[in-house]
Amino acid sequence: MRRYLIEILSVSVSVAVALAGACPTPAVARPAQKALDIYFIDVEGGQATLIATPRGQAVLVDTGNPGTRDAERIMEAIRAAGVKKIDYLLITHYHGDHIGGYLELAKLVPILNYVDHGPSVESRLIDSKKAYDAATLSAPHRIVRPGDRLPVRGIEWTIVSSAGKTLEGSMLGAPGAGEANPYCADFAPKDIREGPENAQSVGSVIRYGRFRAVDLGDLLWNWEGQLACPVNLIGSVDLLLTTHHGLAWSGAPALIFGLSPRVVVMNNGTRKGADVDSFKTLYSSPGLEDLWQLHWSANASTEYNAPGRYIANLETPATTAGVIADPPPPATMGKPAADIGDPNHAPAYWIKVSAQPDGSFTVTNSRNGFSKTYGRRQS
Repeated sequence: MRRYLIEILSVSVSVAVALAGACPTPAVARPAQKALDIYFIDVEGGQATLIATPRGQAVLVDTGNPGTRDAERIMEAIRAAGVKKIDYLLITHYHGDHIGGYLELAKLVPILNYVDHGPSVESRLIDSKKAYDAATLSAPHRIVRPGDRLPVRGIEWTIVSSAGKTLEGSMLGAPGAGEANPYCADFAPKDIREGPENAQSVGSVIRYGRFRAVDLGDLLWNWEGQLACPVNLIGSVDLLLTTHHGLAWSGAPALIFGLSPRVVVMNNGTRKGADVDSFKTLYSSPGLEDLWQLHWSANASTEYNAPGRYIANLETPATTAGVIADPPPPATMGKPAADIGDPNHAPAYWIKVSAQPDGSFTVTNSRNGFSKTYGRRQS
């Protein structure tokens, strides 16, 4: 009997060992890496871009226009991102559509650090600029220059333009950086009469693993050329925010073609930015997969606007039909065209980008929930 029990026990152990071999203990799943989230906020043709980093910090680039409208729109994105404070407020330059919302925004959310190009080169000072200057006297304040890095945790943030200067050398290790740019053969400087503060714009390249994005504020055509010719200093990127809202005083083909963005987001308004020449350049860019817009553009009408699902904010059907039937005259230098539509519309929708360190990213239109995922760029 004892021998019989021993044999049964031996067989049971053998079966257990065999089963263990056939069904190995599953490996402990590694937690998915958090995304880098970018919110392109509708401030009617100005700029306000919120970056929520994978390690819990937040950077806000510009604050939109004066008044409460844009500050409240920024706060909606801040709440959606789960952000409690702004770790870095980066002001690209001091025009009212970029710094104007500061006065009201500073009442609504803590701002820990201030980043800019230094003193303005223009004499006009709006109330938000005065309040901003006062705040920088008592809070940490960085005046940045090309080549500087912002100490943002979990991502690499490199300054590529500031105070009328651009990078002197290429971004080492970036794909395509340091190579001769074949598109420079057709580059010619422009006689630019835009406000000189635009050329002071703080431009940034943001990298999260293999993902790269670029935002140059309102940097002008000739300074873009310095980044692109004769050598491509930045290299290729995955995501580009149109420089200067898609105005033709910026958006040099030599730069855009050299950057070879897969996706472009245009921070235009209904009648602000989005020049036809800019659309033509973007649609000709090698490697471009999609253009997303913060607004339908009356300037582009039916000919150049992206498909509706890629546009965050649309006009009413009656307004759109009226523009198509009787296109308004274009804006002239210093004299913007009459407003179309309702700039105080609510809700105001943003475009959100969620990037992964492998270089893949998803773009979402908050108006209709339409999302598109772009896999990592192939070498």
